[in-house]
Amino acid sequence: MLSKKKSPFRKRQRPWANSYLRVRLATLYLRKGDLKSSLKEAEEAVRLDPKGIDSQLLLAGLYSATGLEARAVKGYDEVLRLDPGNQDALLYAGALELKLGDHEKALKYLERLLALNPKSMLGHYYVGRVRAKSRLYLAAEESYRKALEINPKAEPALMDLALVYELEGKTEDAVQTYKKLLQVNPQSAWATKRLGELYVGQQRLDEALSQFQRLESIEADPRETRTRIGLIYFEKGDFERAATEFNLVLAADPKNDRVRYYLGSTYVELKADARALEEFARISEASEYFADARIQMAYLYDRLNDLPKAIEAVTAALAKKKERIEVLGLLASLYRKAKDFPKAIEVMEKVVAMDPKSDQARFQLGALYDENKNKDKTVEHMKKAIELNPQNAPALNYLGYTWAEMGVNLDEAEKLILRALKIQPDDGAYIDSLGWVYYQKGNYQKAVEQLERAVELASDDPTIIEHLADAYAKVGKPEWALARYKDALAKTKEEEQSKRIREKIQLLERKI
Repeated sequence: MLSKKKSPFRKRQRPWANSYLRVRLATLYLRKGDLKSSLKEAEEAVRLDPKGIDSQLLLAGLYSATGLEARAVKGYDEVLRLDPGNQDALLYAGALELKLGDHEKALKYLERLLALNPKSMLGHYYVGRVRAKSRLYLAAEESYRKALEINPKAEPALMDLALVYELEGKTEDAVQTYKKLLQVNPQSAWATKRLGELYVGQQRLDEALSQFQRLESIEADPRETRTRIGLIYFEKGDFERAATEFNLVLAADPKNDRVRYYLGSTYVELKADARALEEFARISEASEYFADARIQMAYLYDRLNDLPKAIEAVTAALAKKKERIEVLGLLASLYRKAKDFPKAIEVMEKVVAMDPKSDQARFQLGALYDENKNKDKTVEHMKKAIELNPQNAPALNYLGYTWAEMGVNLDEAEKLILRALKIQPDDGAYIDSLGWVYYQKGNYQKAVEQLERAVELASDDPTIIEHLADAYAKVGKPEWALARYKDALAKTKEEEQSKRIREKIQLLERKI
């Protein structure tokens, strides 16, 4: 049997019980990306040698990398207890406190670092970041510039300085800084994109286009950049090129509804209505762009005088966006165009219920009741519109003219129209309303004066011309009246008005 006497070499036969080797092993695991094993070895290294600076720094770094920030801060503090001038610990602790949002603690670490080493580029850089996070932008600028004096090619400092300039609204300074950054690293996709966006904001669209075309060659997946290029062409009014870019994106990504919506909008600008409708129709109901696409289709169908399809498209949009007042307003206007006044009124009643303080909604509802031959409701809603907004000139005029047409409340009607004219003194329709009040009051000469001015301002309005003809007939100018009736007849598109004017012409011709 072998002797049980302890060998003086036994410790040498257990090499892993050595802090230095544990640090080496932890480093190897770290390089392989095995953080769990690296952390285990670093903890063992610190246990074996609590005063080992390298092991403490490595362990604190691993704690930070694995989200154990509180332990990391304690680790850096332990390093600083052992070695108060350790610049790495001061830098890492400052950066970590910045990440945790404790700007005051971060500055304390970083200022200690800069007191030891005023030439620490990273020290100045992180002080700049702390000040920027605290919205002390001028102080941040100063720190970033100090970092760049030490290393003019420091990309992080150039990036952050450019961003600070953007936040301060110093656009041209930001542009120049991004240019410097691209001299340092011409392949920086981030800087290229930011510079392009700034050029767009400055309406320097050709320069923006150049940046995004460069970005397209840098990026592995250029679809988003190509989309941006298309949008720049769109903004420049070069719709053919915009359509080309969007089509190229869709060739690679047919399910990209955002770009398909852009393409449809481009075809709208090109007056290629059929192609626009085709693209909008391909956007699926599940897409966030579905409702907006259907609204665009409604406008197109309206332009093509296909009101049933326009109404169908808006109804589909409303199924997705029931609370959008502007979509309800569009639907009401389409029903009005289709002469379906009851449905238009029904929709506008919903709008008023959703936004009872909107004088514009009340005005539109009142006008719809007027077209549906319900004067009482017209008066009710026009009064409410004026109550909500005493400066609503269209409502003031509308109510005054309605009473003038009815031949009632003529003094009050005159006051309302004069109020409207104080707001919009050169509105031909309002002056016509005033002239019509005078006509209804029997003051035909004053009516002629106002109506002549109204015709000067609105020479294509057949109703105003007809009113002037009526007034001429009353002041004994039948030939003038006849000429104006014929002028109104040539301009009107309303069958009812056309029939009425013809009757007036026939009656007048028999008298002359």
